[in-house]
Amino acid sequence: MTQVTGHGGGVWSLKVPIPDNPLGHTLVHLLDTDAGPVLIDTGWDDPTSWDTLADGLRALGTSVDDIHGVVITHHHPDHHGLSGRVREASGAWIAMHAADTEVVRRTRASRPGVWLGYLTAKLTAAGAPEEHLAPLRAARASGRTRTLPGLRAALPDREIVPGDLLPLAGRRLRAIWTPGHTPGHVCLHLEETHPARLPGNGRLFSGDHLLPGITPHIGLYEDPDDTTVTDPLGDYLDSLERVARLAPAEVLPAHQHAFTDAPARVRELLDHHEERLTGLRALLATPLTAWQLAERMEWNRPWDEIPYGSRNIAVSEAEAHLRRLVKLGHAEAVPGDGPLTYVAV
Repeated sequence: MTQVTGHGGGVWSLKVPIPDNPLGHTLVHLLDTDAGPVLIDTGWDDPTSWDTLADGLRALGTSVDDIHGVVITHHHPDHHGLSGRVREASGAWIAMHAADTEVVRRTRASRPGVWLGYLTAKLTAAGAPEEHLAPLRAARASGRTRTLPGLRAALPDREIVPGDLLPLAGRRLRAIWTPGHTPGHVCLHLEETHPARLPGNGRLFSGDHLLPGITPHIGLYEDPDDTTVTDPLGDYLDSLERVARLAPAEVLPAHQHAFTDAPARVRELLDHHEERLTGLRALLATPLTAWQLAERMEWNRPWDEIPYGSRNIAVSEAEAHLRRLVKLGHAEAVPGDGPLTYVAV
């Protein structure tokens, strides 16, 4: 059954399922405007997800055909996946930050196998064992790359400019650039009095940036052709502080549930990452590869129970933390051949 929640003031959320994912669903938000309904994110490109989105819109007295525009918080397939189908059905525009639009453009233009080849090389350099690398090589050789999500994601036709109000008739929705989870992640600040008069400054559609009970994945910004050494974790921590200063009355995230007291949640996340960096620095008393560090990090389950694909994500997160430690002067790479190792300084 479609689950629709009214948040007052012309805002609703729809639970759109994510297939075979522990998150369960994406909260797609609908915002009434004088020009018609606008979606914030759309959900995963899957028949059940599409049907759920369509059913939810009908329950609200509208339809996919009526959607005026789509605002995307970031390019991940559980947020941007259905945008193309919505545009085909309604003629709606799609808006996204330029950095994430570039990810979509690059992914669409890449030759089959580029991503798996890049991932194999990255994991090799990170010290992944051969039994982990072999399935990636086999997938690339077999041509199974065409099944990867996001390869044909819709190319947005409007740019979200940080700091600007989006052109939504009758509403004040301002884009806040919050890189970290992706390079072009945005939160969207609804600069209107809270319908229940809660204290604070409007409402914040936070995407994956600020969630009430979990921390978003912070890995590396992947671009096979770019050798720039980015600092996604540093970007994320800076973005958290930017959101805390907004002090919204309520946060409407893309997963879990709405919540209040954003500054308190930001403090929890900042403390979490500070504790994690301190713990990783202690682990690096002995030189470790990113894979070895990921094996020793604390996750929501033991390393032996982490699924294959999730291990790739975990290693990327370990590398993001390593980059932060290096930038802070708390770790350095150890010269030598083979997989790259790091040690605390």
